[in-house]
Amino acid sequence: MASKAKIEKSKRTPKFSSRIEHRCNLCGRPRAVYRKFKVCRICFRDLCLDGLVPGARKASW
Repeated sequence: MASKAKIEKSKRTPKFSSRIEHRCNLCGRPRAVYRKFKVCRICFRDLCLDGLVPGARKASW
């Protein structure tokens, strides 16, 4: 899990727009974050499996 200091730092407004760091709202993971849902791929998968994301489900073909 991310340290509290890094999470708080990412919430602040950066000096330059290119320094924005997107983090998962649930676990604080900095990589593989879907901007539309504001969660990482791992949390997104868990939410979909629980049925909490409307219109999204596990693919099987």
